Amino acid sequence: MTDRPFNLTVLISGNGSNLQALIDACASGALPSTRITHVISNRKAAYGLQRAAHASIPTTYHNLVPYKKRYPEDTEKARSEYDADLASIILDTKEGGKQRPDLIICAGWMHIVTPSFLTPISRADIKIINLHPALPGEFAGAGAIERAWKAGKEDGLKKTGVMIHEVIAEVDAGEAIVTAEVEIREGESLEELEGRIHGVEHGLIVEGTRRTLEGLKK
Repeated sequence: MTDRPFNLTVLISGNGSNLQALIDACASGALPSTRITHVISNRKAAYGLQRAAHASIPTTYHNLVPYKKRYPEDTEKARSEYDADLASIILDTKEGGKQRPDLIICAGWMHIVTPSFLTPISRADIKIINLHPALPGEFAGAGAIERAWKAGKEDGLKKTGVMIHEVIAEVDAGEAIVTAEVEIREGESLEELEGRIHGVEHGLIVEGTRRTLEGLKK
């Protein structure tokens, strides 16, 4: 894409299977001239941290709990300070060989970011994208797959999907970069639907990243 590699920072909260898809895509050339230079988790036990370590990617653990303890009566202030520090962690490249990203990817990041994060990242001219297991305008927020599955059982919903979208202050409402529909099959279990959606996610997060980087190149 360019002579200089694109640097990615990936935010995770759990297993990190989508992170692994990105790691593999960087290694295979599916994301050419691209490397993941930092992985951040808000959960200490997230297996994705081990995936990053196995790929020799610097990691940071950044948890909200200490901020809630600091401001037990003011959740909004706790979240605001947490998010401001998250932005500082990403933008400060002095320690650990980390490099400022060209793109931030929320890949199973179970934390709603606030303007305290979005504003400094925007000022640094860094784009943020997110994977969400639903189609645009549907099932925003947590538990999207389960809510779609229940709608299939109770209301006859025939399809759900996955999208990669730009991150804005409103939850899961940024402009979609790429989407994929997933059929809701009659009689299937929640686990079966989850498995099929996760399979779609792994390809879509790579495609969404590729399209975003192409846009940055232009």
